[in-house]
Amino acid sequence: MAETSYTIEPIGVIRSELTNLANAPLQGDEGNYEAWLELTPQAAPGLLGLRIGDDLLVLTWLHLAERDTLQVHPRGNPDNPLMGVFNTRSQDRPNPIGLHRVSVLQIDGQRLKVAPIEAVDGTPIVDIKSVLTEISER
Repeated sequence: MAETSYTIEPIGVIRSELTNLANAPLQGDEGNYEAWLELTPQAAPGLLGLRIGDDLLVLTWLHLAERDTLQVHPRGNPDNPLMGVFNTRSQDRPNPIGLHRVSVLQIDGQRLKVAPIEAVDGTPIVDIKSVLTEISER
């Protein structure tokens, strides 16, 4: 495989009361944390058309993850058999991209309040995508 690198520019950051990775639930629906997605001024126009109640997929860069991990015991439990990270939801992986399905609770300028989300405060936002539940023009 040829060596190639890519640059990802964050479009914003997570602002959450969840500040310690050790306290983070393993999945968003296990802790029901709310957080603000603070977008950069350059990315904020991309929020046009979003409404309270919309479901979104938020892609984040899990900046606190270990990037040299390729095998884990699922859910951090040594009683679970060792698995490759691509068969798990582990944050520790070569390219630690987080995927969070959330609902929009509030819209305030270039900020969205969402839940549930398990990302810690300061996590960079890579992208936001609308969840399509039916064929639409989005």
